[in-house]
Amino acid sequence: MAYRLPPLNTLRLFEAAGRHQSFKAAAEELHLTPSAVSHGIQTLEEWLGVELFLRGNRSLSLTPAGHAYLPRVRDALHSLALATESVPGRAPSGRLSVSAAPTFALRWLIPRLPAFQERHPAITVALDTAHRVVEFPRDGIDAGIRLGRGDWPGLAVLKLMEEDLVPVAAPALAARIACPADLATVPLLHVADVSEDWTAWAEAAGLPPSALDGGLKRGLRLDAIHMAVDAAVRGLGVIIGRRPTVDPELASGQLVEVMGPRLRAKSAYWLVTARDSLRRPEVAAFRAWMRAEFAQGR
Repeated sequence: MAYRLPPLNTLRLFEAAGRHQSFKAAAEELHLTPSAVSHGIQTLEEWLGVELFLRGNRSLSLTPAGHAYLPRVRDALHSLALATESVPGRAPSGRLSVSAAPTFALRWLIPRLPAFQERHPAITVALDTAHRVVEFPRDGIDAGIRLGRGDWPGLAVLKLMEEDLVPVAAPALAARIACPADLATVPLLHVADVSEDWTAWAEAAGLPPSALDGGLKRGLRLDAIHMAVDAAVRGLGVIIGRRPTVDPELASGQLVEVMGPRLRAKSAYWLVTARDSLRRPEVAAFRAWMRAEFAQGR
């Protein structure tokens, strides 16, 4: 059966331009010039006999035909890419894009990546640490490492590491804290966008949230766990330490536990992938390596 299809490369150009609503952004993603993208779209429109984009002086938007065509083209390209990547017996020899929480990437993944690359030299790893929600695999991400509760419907998840929460501080600051009431008199550092922080620990300690208000008002708000750890080491305040993430600082004496109790976090670090992506040898190799590393307690 002979398929009547436009040039396949023009479909790639259209999908990227439609997703970004920009020829320039599509060109950057595909490593082309905006002019090349524009010419490719024109070729596709001529082949179809219909306009796919409304072009303004500083704007670009899909026509009704473009809106109808885009999701079907995207699904077709996804199916074609998946079929290619899932050819039985294909050796892992491609690019692997991993999205990781910044703290996990900095403290765990990057120090161990040389071991993965030594074992799989044909796989090129691209690491993305941006704070964003990704859609597998359309955002170009093959695997994500996330802090959460594993409740991502439709995705394949693998629990990597659980954490215990306990207040920690630099030794000089910790010496000023003898009882829970003292926490209201020192700066308490707070990490934004972390579901379990001071409120969760206070509940486990039997303290009303208001008991920490004085300290929280004095403390900095930071947007990443590793930044909070660094601030605590410098004596800027007390943080909810996430063990084993802060174990290196505790072992070196840069930080000490201020008081109990230790609270087992409800969230954990998970490796998350689209189920279909598990058939890719690159993804399968990375998942197996991650499972082995954590099974050995590394």
